[in-house]
Amino acid sequence: METELNALVHRANELASLPEVVMRAVDMINDPEASAADIGNVIADDPALTARLLKIVNSPFYGFPSRIDTVSRAITVIGTLELLDLILATSVIKAFSGIPPELVNMDEFWEHSLYTGVVSRVLATRHRAPSSERFFIAGLLHDIGSLVIYRHRPEQAAMILEQARGSVVPLHVLEREAFGFDHGQVGAALMQTWHLPEHLIASACWHHQPLEVDEHRLEVAMVHLADVIASAVHSTASETERVPPMDARAWDLVGLPADSVDAIISEADKQFADARAAILPSASAA
Repeated sequence: METELNALVHRANELASLPEVVMRAVDMINDPEASAADIGNVIADDPALTARLLKIVNSPFYGFPSRIDTVSRAITVIGTLELLDLILATSVIKAFSGIPPELVNMDEFWEHSLYTGVVSRVLATRHRAPSSERFFIAGLLHDIGSLVIYRHRPEQAAMILEQARGSVVPLHVLEREAFGFDHGQVGAALMQTWHLPEHLIASACWHHQPLEVDEHRLEVAMVHLADVIASAVHSTASETERVPPMDARAWDLVGLPADSVDAIISEADKQFADARAAILPSASAA
């Protein structure tokens, strides 16, 4: 199983690797000696990436009162880790193309992922967790392992998706029965090859089993809850599987009132339009 998983991820990484400038920026952001100007200079080597980042940070989704016109200024305003999150968001969306449209509607896939990220952000804000943006990106990227499976195991993926439509067995369980691993494990393994932060890896790997992880349990629990909420209520919720089962212990861990769900959904709906306008169209930009 591990050999097959590694081979799948290796093949995926060859076709959907992050651009070199992004990997350099990731390394610099993780370097405590690198300044905002240093990081900005690296990102400036990719004008398209720079344009996407500045579009996002100047969007209503962030709502900064004055215009941000340089990457180094964006780092100063939102922080280096938050900028890393935005780099990953725009770059990962662009990295995956060529998924057979008869297998999955990519617009719906990314809208579900984005809505999950927005709900994660709302949950984190209500929980008063620091750096709520990390929850947003964890939610946005939680299902990227599915794209690897769709691209490199399309026939098997189609059979599993069809099976999931008429089954009470969750999709990730059907994947394990067929492959020996699920989309969460695939996404986590791909993120590891990209040297992404551990909380993103954990959230991808364990978002269907949030209490089985030892570290980053809060992030995983929020992504788990956000995924369930997004699958249940969002207009682009996929019909390829039923709403994934919720682990009530995750809700207990997040510690929000049970009657706050409607308010969370209402707030997420308001943020989603701004997030979609800022992030998803930029995925197809130059």
